[in-house]
Amino acid sequence: MTALLATFDPRYDLKLEREIDVPVDLVWRAWTTPAHLRQWFVPKPWTIADCEIDLRPGGIFRTVMRSPEGEEHDNSGCFLDVVHHERLVFTDTLLPGFRPSAKPFFTGALLLAPLGSGTRYTAFAIHGDAETRDSHEKMGFHDGWGTVATQMVDYIKSGAL
Repeated sequence: MTALLATFDPRYDLKLEREIDVPVDLVWRAWTTPAHLRQWFVPKPWTIADCEIDLRPGGIFRTVMRSPEGEEHDNSGCFLDVVHHERLVFTDTLLPGFRPSAKPFFTGALLLAPLGSGTRYTAFAIHGDAETRDSHEKMGFHDGWGTVATQMVDYIKSGAL
């Protein structure tokens, strides 16, 4: 991890690492363009009903997840760090403009590194305590984030970008 991120601690944090066969620039576009992110960001049959991205520290990162039954879950937060084609750090602990959130859950980080013509893809979920970490793991972090990574690769390979 970079100096900006806390040291990975398995008591509090979850991690997904993959070597994916799509280039960094396309992964970056898939993650940072609302119209693209809406296509793959939640495990199907869930969908993203709305998405807002202001790609700068303090800028909004908001998604509205819709269940197959139509129930919507608003996830609002902000970006903490943005390094073009390398790193996105976002949190729901703070809202846009770095305002405190009433219901913090985790801070996420996406690290991208070129790997031949592909990408070393690392996603972190950093939690404030072991109970929250365990809850996120039981919600299906590894399966869900793994499925989403696969959906993203499939979306990129479809030529949609």
